[in-house]
Amino acid sequence: MGTTSKALSLLDFFSRAQPLIGLSQMSRLAGINKASTHRLLGELADFGLVEQVTPGREYRLGPAFLRLAALREQNVPMRETAYALLETLADETGETTHMSLLQGEVLSTLAYAYADGHGTLVRMEDAEVLSLHATSSGLAVLAYSPPGFIDEVLSKRLTARTSQTKTDPEVIRASLPQIRTTGIAVSIGGFEEDVHSYAAPVFGANSACIGAVAVATPVSRMTDTLATHIKGRVLASALQLTRGWGGFPPSAFPKPEPEPIPHQSSKRA
Repeated sequence: MGTTSKALSLLDFFSRAQPLIGLSQMSRLAGINKASTHRLLGELADFGLVEQVTPGREYRLGPAFLRLAALREQNVPMRETAYALLETLADETGETTHMSLLQGEVLSTLAYAYADGHGTLVRMEDAEVLSLHATSSGLAVLAYSPPGFIDEVLSKRLTARTSQTKTDPEVIRASLPQIRTTGIAVSIGGFEEDVHSYAAPVFGANSACIGAVAVATPVSRMTDTLATHIKGRVLASALQLTRGWGGFPPSAFPKPEPEPIPHQSSKRA
């Protein structure tokens, strides 16, 4: 990893739950000595990507992101389009929905939406980074990525987020053909304990996978009926977002199957 990559990788440790990070803490999180971490943070600060605040001189994301985000959204209003679709998907499924974009080897949350009706929901973080091997979104992206990219991702150390995270590269590789058959990936407790999620890939103009749409629910609430409904809606939503962004799914990509109409018995008057 080059110096620029090392510096930019520090930005992934910031989140809504952890907006301020001190030098020593960042050094521990990144696994880099304190002197090198201080130098890398200084380089980020020079470009306004981080800034020091509070009496403890902790770091937070800098003002450059506001300008860059505004420019991006003005020219490519991807988040606005995604959020509208996610709100509809959340209403249809009654669960948390989110959309993530692939940026290099990082899958970053672009937008998410919550549904009304349940006291317990899966909660998301702004710009949360999702593991490619431990989430349904990540597996959906891997399944539709070039072989070289898959090899590169699976050749690295795969971190176990929970006791249910699959970290054996061959086990993960063996699961990808089934995802390509159905267009849907599943994760049960792989990224967070007690979270069951389904995801489908989103494609760009050249039919390359650029991200994924997902629905996440507490494991205790998942039923066969809900799973069938979610899988149908998440696949349809991913295709809708692909088209809305001017993309095209691969020719062999599966189409959503119509959901069965509940049987209604007729009664004579």
